[in-house]
Amino acid sequence: MPKISAPTIAAHRAQTRERILEAVAELTRTAGIDDISMTEVAARAGITRTALYNYFPDKAALLLAFADEATAEFMERYRAELHGVPEPTDRLSAFVRLQLEAIAEHPHPPAAELGASLGPDAYQRLADHVEPMQQLLEEVLRHGTDEGAFAAQPVAATARLVLAMIGAQRVPILRGETSVAEAHTLVTAFTLRALGAAGSGPDRTDGANGANGATGDRP
Repeated sequence: MPKISAPTIAAHRAQTRERILEAVAELTRTAGIDDISMTEVAARAGITRTALYNYFPDKAALLLAFADEATAEFMERYRAELHGVPEPTDRLSAFVRLQLEAIAEHPHPPAAELGASLGPDAYQRLADHVEPMQQLLEEVLRHGTDEGAFAAQPVAATARLVLAMIGAQRVPILRGETSVAEAHTLVTAFTLRALGAAGSGPDRTDGANGANGATGDRP
């Protein structure tokens, strides 16, 4: 029987599950999700592989749980950083920056590539994790349009285009061909011009960072 350090079995299981997902997060910073094995995750979490399977029956289930955690963390972080930022252009800039920082922090392949190796069911469930991000971006775009900062555009389609531009920076960032700051400037300036934002340009990409006391190249 494994030693239980928590006051209850439920608490012990919750702590172990958290350690497992932390192990996945740590491994993604060096190996990438697609190359991680269940054995490596178990070793990093300090449990046996058999114990790991008691929490996640296969790699697909593990990656889906990790995607859940990452999505929730992004949403919480975004809303915290955007609290009190009034300008639509600054909110858009911050969204782009946070997405690019997430790419640099967890260098995994896009959902389509992961789904190809994990199967169609896992692919669909992984793809579903993009939906909250798109909804959040749509909210930013819709508010910007309502406030007159952006020209009227089909919100859902525009959000997909912006997410595609962010995704296109994945390989250059991971290969070291560009920095998060450079990608942030490029994507934000391009998007603001496409949205017809007044005064759009590279200098506009730093507004949200200044409002939050952050820097665009924070990894």
